[in-house]
Amino acid sequence: MFSFNLATYMNPFMSISIALIVGILFGQLVNKFKIPAVAGYIIAGLIIGISGLKIIDDNMIETVSFISDFALGIVAFNIGSELKFSKVKKLGKSIFTIALFEAFGAFLLVSLSTYFLIRDIGIAIILGAVSSATAPAATVMVLKEYKSKGDLTSTLLGVVAVDDGICLIIYALASSIAKVFILNEHITAYKVVFHPVIEIVFSIVSGGLLGIMLSFFMSKAKKNSEILSFCIGFIILCVGIALKFKLSPLLCAMSLGILVANVSNKSRIVFDGLEKFSPPVIGVFFVMAGSRLDISLLPKIGTIGVFYLVFRIIGKVFGASFGARLSKSPENVKKYIGYGLLSQVGVAVGLAIIVSKEFAGTDLGSMVITILLATTIITEIIGPIATKTVILKSGEAKN
Repeated sequence: MFSFNLATYMNPFMSISIALIVGILFGQLVNKFKIPAVAGYIIAGLIIGISGLKIIDDNMIETVSFISDFALGIVAFNIGSELKFSKVKKLGKSIFTIALFEAFGAFLLVSLSTYFLIRDIGIAIILGAVSSATAPAATVMVLKEYKSKGDLTSTLLGVVAVDDGICLIIYALASSIAKVFILNEHITAYKVVFHPVIEIVFSIVSGGLLGIMLSFFMSKAKKNSEILSFCIGFIILCVGIALKFKLSPLLCAMSLGILVANVSNKSRIVFDGLEKFSPPVIGVFFVMAGSRLDISLLPKIGTIGVFYLVFRIIGKVFGASFGARLSKSPENVKKYIGYGLLSQVGVAVGLAIIVSKEFAGTDLGSMVITILLATTIITEIIGPIATKTVILKSGEAKN
């Protein structure tokens, strides 16, 4: 039977250019309906990716995956730029309390509901662990698009930043327990406690040291273009070191941003320059994220997938709200914080890939990836819309 695959005629430059152009067009299109541009990028990816025209296929996505790593590095660096010590001092308690409750809220509700459904504790807690992850990129892009400022915005940025570390600990604990039930392995303190803690500490320390170095180089720069070039070089170096030594690129790049924001007297030049440079890179990231989503998986998620989607949202929203009330956060934060935490592409996809490797030979890996990618199609469209809605209702959107 004749089959025409346009992706075979593409090279990385052509794929990236098409992703960027189509993404911008769809971003403009959805803006006309008052929908954040990031949703348009995801839809553009669905159309030109494996679910649509197949202009971009799995091989090409893998070939240009470095763009995604770079984009997440920029996002994490920008998050760090918002976490000045004065803000952290003011909101620090609420940020960590909210992040703890929203992550564990999703973990517990998804784990309990899926266990009630399938009576398999190993699969249930792995799905719960993956559900605890919140993707920062979509949330940050919406906040930037609408120039949002205020307590809710600062808290959102802080929560999505520390969520990565909490998620790593939850997954390490859950995978160690799951391996006892699925692979008959023994639980060890190193796997459950020390390994994730070491990964988090080394990620933060590495980013901090690079931040000190970057601040020094920036102080010696004569031109704004040199400052921006140093910044981009250090973000790439930071992500590269994290990937090489199996650290968290998000935590590493976030620490880099925090140090620059709080130490360098030229930090404003960096962040202003990066704001002009980064939109094409982040736009390609979202189109590529959408292009890997397979719509044909939606009918396959079944009841487990529906439970995962519904109870993850409930756990995030009510967990975050409870944490905000417990930490006596401002009223806007109490009411709206959970609705800015629904997106899951990025960190969760990385966890799903880890699951497929750690539980090779079982059905767990394919089940997690299927459920995750299918539900991501939904969360990556409703997530940005929910974030936009709450920053508008809170009065923090300036654009």
